[in-house]
Amino acid sequence: MALDEKRPFLPVGIAILTVSDTRTDDDDRSGDTLAERLTAAGHKLAARAIVKDDTASIVKQLNAWIDAPDIDAVLATGGTGVTGRDVTPEAVQSVCEKDIPGFGELFRWISFQKIGTSTIQSRATAGVARGTYIFALPGSPGACRDAWDEILVHQLDNRFRPCNFVELMPRLQEK
Repeated sequence: MALDEKRPFLPVGIAILTVSDTRTDDDDRSGDTLAERLTAAGHKLAARAIVKDDTASIVKQLNAWIDAPDIDAVLATGGTGVTGRDVTPEAVQSVCEKDIPGFGELFRWISFQKIGTSTIQSRATAGVARGTYIFALPGSPGACRDAWDEILVHQLDNRFRPCNFVELMPRLQEK
């Protein structure tokens, strides 16, 4: 795995969705972490929002962004645990046509190296909805750093070889 410097970098339009009953714009450290990392990598922060831990609210925001032509991917943070209020994976799955099970599996493997068996409490997931990638990450800044630094920075860079999510974007809605 390596970057092919001969290929031009293609910036991706990315939206950040923080799912929380308590976070505000002033203390959304996980959203800030993702915003800093994606813009430092050269991508476009296309939108950002905070919604409550409520399936209908999450689905409504996801659908709006899925239909937005300048948003290629959504990074959702929060609501991936196992408590009664944690409904982000269910909301994501309700809008996606295709799951990307390897994302959650790889995230938990990476997380295991840092937090041990506590990683089983994460239901990090990903999928594709009407041509838009959606990644659901835990709500901690550390988990967001791990997901971005270890997975997403590579998969959202068209220069990453042998393959990446960006080069598949033109074909996501093939029938």
